[in-house]
Amino acid sequence: MNAAERVVRRVDAFQQKNPVFGFAFAVTKKFGDDNGGILVANLAFSAFLALFPLLLILVTVLGIVLDGYPGLEKSVLHSTFAQFPIVGSNLAGSIHALKRSSVFGLTVGLVGLAWGSLSISQAGLFAMAQVWNLPGPDRLNYVKRLGRSVIFIGVLGGGLIVSTFLAAYGTFGRHNVWLGIGGEILAAAANVGQYLLAFRVLTPKAASSRSLVPGAIAGGVAWTVLQALGGYLIGHYLRNDNAIYGSFASVIGIFVWVFLGCRLTIYAAELNTVIARRLWPRSIVPPPLTDADRRALALQALQNQRRPEQKIEVTFDTSAPD
Repeated sequence: MNAAERVVRRVDAFQQKNPVFGFAFAVTKKFGDDNGGILVANLAFSAFLALFPLLLILVTVLGIVLDGYPGLEKSVLHSTFAQFPIVGSNLAGSIHALKRSSVFGLTVGLVGLAWGSLSISQAGLFAMAQVWNLPGPDRLNYVKRLGRSVIFIGVLGGGLIVSTFLAAYGTFGRHNVWLGIGGEILAAAANVGQYLLAFRVLTPKAASSRSLVPGAIAGGVAWTVLQALGGYLIGHYLRNDNAIYGSFASVIGIFVWVFLGCRLTIYAAELNTVIARRLWPRSIVPPPLTDADRRALALQALQNQRRPEQKIEVTFDTSAPD
């Protein structure tokens, strides 16, 4: 054993004995085991493509439903674009409602946009199935996935309604520190609730609702902090008249924002599986394998089952050298 390996093994022994570091490494390890980077990229790409159709649907429907209430319409749109604090103002000035010259054409356009926006929920369903290492026979068929996708879009819409009221509350909080803090707490609670609902819709029934709570709390709080940091950057460093703004910078800004949100979402989901299946501590440099390593490796193998009649068994050679 060379000097570098001895150092790594000492670090490994330390993190396995320390609950905080051991758990953090286990979540990171699980993220790597599930090819989390690919899941994040797929989810971010789908979310980026679905973002504009969803916003276009929202702007169009609001223009129809709230035709006589311009103040309420403006409040809803403001809360929506506030979800993208770095580039929200650019989005607000770039997305306009579909024209209502033809009811049939408008209906077809909205249905087409809604169908195209379902890609984000399909990507989310696939990601959660991978995170929970779901075998092929236990995964949803096309019809059930489509139903879950529609529900997921509804969850996003419900979150928008809640954020509208919080945006109005936050307006008063600008002039009072305690109201501002209360607004952030309410925003965090709303985000936690939305994460929990989204996880419940996208996660297989094999995972109990209780097992989704830790990741929902972590994801909701992290997203709230991310939004607050974005708002702080706008208020102190970035301005709409800044030279870095433009169409290209806006596109990059939107994608980065979506990517960060998707990444913390996958990590939050991995946190759920690590806790629910007691997948820590993990070994940095096996052998030897920990019990959590064996469980995680077994789950990866069982995930590859494709047919009900296919049987997969996982065994480990206990005689392998340490």
